[in-house]
Amino acid sequence: MPALTDITLGRYVPAESVLHRLDPRTKLLASVALMATVLSVPGFGALGAFSVLLAAALALSRLPPILVLRNLRPFVWLFGFTVALHALLTPGTLLSRVPLLGWSISREGLVTGVFYTLRLAAVITTASLFTLTTAPLELTGGLERLLKPFRRVGLPAHELAMMVTIALRFIPVLVDEAERLRKAQLARGAEFTGGPIRRARQLVPLLVPLFVSAFERADRLALAMESRCYRGGEGRTSYHELRFHRRDVWAGLVAALAIGGMLCMPHVPGPWKR
Repeated sequence: MPALTDITLGRYVPAESVLHRLDPRTKLLASVALMATVLSVPGFGALGAFSVLLAAALALSRLPPILVLRNLRPFVWLFGFTVALHALLTPGTLLSRVPLLGWSISREGLVTGVFYTLRLAAVITTASLFTLTTAPLELTGGLERLLKPFRRVGLPAHELAMMVTIALRFIPVLVDEAERLRKAQLARGAEFTGGPIRRARQLVPLLVPLFVSAFERADRLALAMESRCYRGGEGRTSYHELRFHRRDVWAGLVAALAIGGMLCMPHVPGPWKR
């Protein structure tokens, strides 16, 4: 069973790298555009090109690759379910049969499941790399700047950016709290093994104190913000003003070229489409 601390989404790791110095708006727009592109373009060719770009970004971030890739471990069950579902339900060339159940595994379904699993893993890794290289305050400022034009139609840009940032920052906090509660339950003789139904029942003693702790943390955070006279975004200024630099222009051009290359890449039909 993967450790809960393997989830790095929402954590920030400071480092001296090109990705860390990029404007948060550049990273956010580039990440969203690249993830949307890789989710819409079929074929292993585009996925391979995106993987090369992702590997280059990981090298530029100067972060340990294991720190980013271990975020995939909690999703192993989802990857396995995706591959199994496609392999069993997609008609095609018979590879083998599941004993006793009479189910058949097709070659086309297996390849399709692997493709969707790799695409999902690429998206998760991109999101993890974005949060690992973007400070919370920078993320809040970047989101607020991007949403600022929508204030004319009544959208609370600052409040929405603050909520998104707090939600992302609470992910590692809740993960650490859940891991602490799990170890405490194990020390008292609890077991988190067995089938899916048994595991779901065993998680109840873990989820109840976790939700109580989350509500208490949220209440303390609200009191702390009120005690510091937080009243939203009206009249607030930033100590560090966000400005685009030459490196942001180059990063945007690289992302645009990568998106254009994936969209223009000829799709070679796989074995599931003849």
